[in-house]
Amino acid sequence: MPNLSTHLLTVYNRVGLVPQIVVGLFAGCLLAWLWPEGAESVSLLGDLFVSGLKAVAPVLVLVLVTASLANHKRGQQTHIRPILFLYALGTLSSAAVAVIASTLFPTSLTLINQVNDVVPPSGVGSVLRTLLFNVVDNPVHALAEGNFIGILAWAIGLGIAFRHARESTRNLIADVSEGVTLIVRVVIRFAPLGIFGLVAGTLAKSGFSALAGYFQLLMVLVGSMLFMALVVNPLITFWQIRRNPYPLVLKCLRESGITAFFTRSSAANIPVNMQLCERLGLHKDTYSVSIPLGATINMGGAAITITVLTLAAAHTLGIAVDIPTAFLLSLLAAICACGASGVAGGSLLLIPLACSLFGISNDLAMQVVAVGFIIGVVQDSAETALNSSTDALFTAASCIARGDVSSEAVNA
Repeated sequence: MPNLSTHLLTVYNRVGLVPQIVVGLFAGCLLAWLWPEGAESVSLLGDLFVSGLKAVAPVLVLVLVTASLANHKRGQQTHIRPILFLYALGTLSSAAVAVIASTLFPTSLTLINQVNDVVPPSGVGSVLRTLLFNVVDNPVHALAEGNFIGILAWAIGLGIAFRHARESTRNLIADVSEGVTLIVRVVIRFAPLGIFGLVAGTLAKSGFSALAGYFQLLMVLVGSMLFMALVVNPLITFWQIRRNPYPLVLKCLRESGITAFFTRSSAANIPVNMQLCERLGLHKDTYSVSIPLGATINMGGAAITITVLTLAAAHTLGIAVDIPTAFLLSLLAAICACGASGVAGGSLLLIPLACSLFGISNDLAMQVVAVGFIIGVVQDSAETALNSSTDALFTAASCIARGDVSSEAVNA
């Protein structure tokens, strides 16, 4: 019996994590179809997995970024600035794609649902104010609430300060970083079970019957995100690496996008992206900063959601939107999307702000938010998958362009 269990464990470890996740995905669908009551009970596995990722992500970011900066060698380049440019370019491109898709396929909404328990930001100033106050948040509160802007600010400050510490102190910080990374690896090994529980529970509770009435809206949203993931992002990547981008693009979608789709949290997917960057052989000093930063500000999917739903509201109300105004909307959506993580409710609560450009009342705009919540089971999943996989893709593309990688990333 011990030999059998050892053999099974060896076979389990030999099979890659992604095939195991795919098996968990299909098993969850099958269970929800054949035994919905049992599927609801196994949703606990999914909740535990997401909670585990959310628990380790803030500590991982704080420790890893601090250790990376504290042990950074003078003269060693991290190339964060080019990655930030790619993040901005990707987010603006996403909003532009959403404008074009909404113009080609105008969508009408049935505005009958109200959302009374959420409060949208009152303007761009409110979003920026929230962003600034998140930067100066108490570190303990930032860790407890998952405020990654505040965590990054403290990690950068501590990392710079510890550069002047004794070598033994910096070695201790590096050892703590390795220890937290090991815990993260253990949590990620439970991804197949977590995905199994998430899929089974979601399909058993809601299914997709509620989405039928919003099929065209979903097609515009998801279609725009797929176009970004499979056309625009590869073009940006090709511009960086000057070779076939699709092996790297598909690897990031497969190993980061699938997990992000079901966890529906860019923050929870930070450990997954960290491991992917490590396997690709990227520079640790680079991805330890760019990945948590991307989870905060690289919000192409959010820009698509804000733009498409706002233009759908304008079309429903018979408001004519000319091209200059539409692209002004896309610029506003791209800027506000960067602050979505600091607002309760994420990208959906920024829709009233965008609707105000067209004089749409807050009451009507909140009905559009309600539509967003109805389709959220698909919209939010696809949005997070695009956001998170792009973090890893652009980090890898920037590193490859500068030759700062192992052969695995080059051949990915």
